[in-house]
Amino acid sequence: MPNKKISLKEAVSIGIGGMVGGGIFAVLGLAVSLAKGGTPMAFLFAGAIALITSYSYIKLSLKFPDRGGTVKFINQGFGKTVFSGSINNLLWISYIIMLSLYASAFGSYAPNLFELVSPDIDFHIYTTSIIILATFINYYSIKVVGKIEAYAVVIKLIILMGFIVIGIYGLFSSSHLQQLSVENWKTPLQLITGGMVIFVAYEGFELIANAAPDIHNPNKNTPKAYLYSVLFVILLYLTIAIVTVGSLPFEVIANAEDYVLAEAAKPMLGAIGFKIITVAALISTFSAINASLYGGSRVSFEIAEDDELPHHLTSKLWNQPIGLLITAIATLTFANVLNLESISTAGSVGFLLIFAMVNYVGYKLHKDVQGNKFIPYLGFIMCLLACIILISQQYQSNFIGVMVSFAIIALCFIAEVIYKQNRKKQNKKH
Repeated sequence: MPNKKISLKEAVSIGIGGMVGGGIFAVLGLAVSLAKGGTPMAFLFAGAIALITSYSYIKLSLKFPDRGGTVKFINQGFGKTVFSGSINNLLWISYIIMLSLYASAFGSYAPNLFELVSPDIDFHIYTTSIIILATFINYYSIKVVGKIEAYAVVIKLIILMGFIVIGIYGLFSSSHLQQLSVENWKTPLQLITGGMVIFVAYEGFELIANAAPDIHNPNKNTPKAYLYSVLFVILLYLTIAIVTVGSLPFEVIANAEDYVLAEAAKPMLGAIGFKIITVAALISTFSAINASLYGGSRVSFEIAEDDELPHHLTSKLWNQPIGLLITAIATLTFANVLNLESISTAGSVGFLLIFAMVNYVGYKLHKDVQGNKFIPYLGFIMCLLACIILISQQYQSNFIGVMVSFAIIALCFIAEVIYKQNRKKQNKKH
């Protein structure tokens, strides 16, 4: 039976759904704490890097349409080497970190609706429960995962657009509008750091690459899918940042850092607004966990299929790749052990490095993909610079987050070296 082709509208919704997962709900407070009145600029910096990187994704998706997406692009550019295997391992772990971020956001928002024991204990109960529930759904039926995602994208966008419309109207009477003025901005370096810590809120556009082989009329629709989704999300995040910073005093934002979007609805809609945004956050983060669990298990499967991780990862357990269970267990660990800023930093470092390499592949293969070589090269330099700025700025204030990032990168390389050496030994025996 032929595969159903994905329309432009569906491809755009894959990109938007991937980006507006749980990211904005999880990291908005973090961005404000780092960039203060310059938060919209921080989101703009991060969006600019996502937009430039999407050019490389467009060209590579058209030339190498494959359900492996990013994994295949890295292998096309670097061959199946220790380096490419390590970067692909980093992609899998970065998925796990994203999942931890979404689960943490769910655990932060949920106690505002139903308190069980105490805020700290409730956080762990909700965080753990939602990962287990999403894992169960992934094992039960992939179709259900797709249906949940399709409905969730519509619900969260309607609620967020409503928040923006009412919020902009409320700004005219807000006494906190001056917080957006330039004197309340942090230094340019701090603004870039704020943008890079929350870069994870943009990474989801790369999911379009996995759908590339099935997109209807790809030459026309693939570039549009990337550009429309990234531009829409930049605009969405910018407006949300403006409404939030213009509606709430900084100290209130700091106190409600983990669920600030719900708090921002209070001045306009009172307690009911707080509850509506909380529900939107729970739906968003739940759907993002569902979709990312599936995505993460696919990444591990593709890497193993390409001989960059043990072939055991291509085997099935309860009719799903074994990577699904490993992804779920690792997510439970990260989400319950690390704080939000450390998770966000590690995720952003991972994706900035991965996107730097995809941009480098776009630059290296620019003749093969019939692309401009300057744009991917600019993306490569911007991603690397952003990563260096993020690490150096966070080293002082978030040492654990930086150490976790380094440990993950080292682990990815060490695991790949050990695996490749073992493969060589086995091949010599045979």
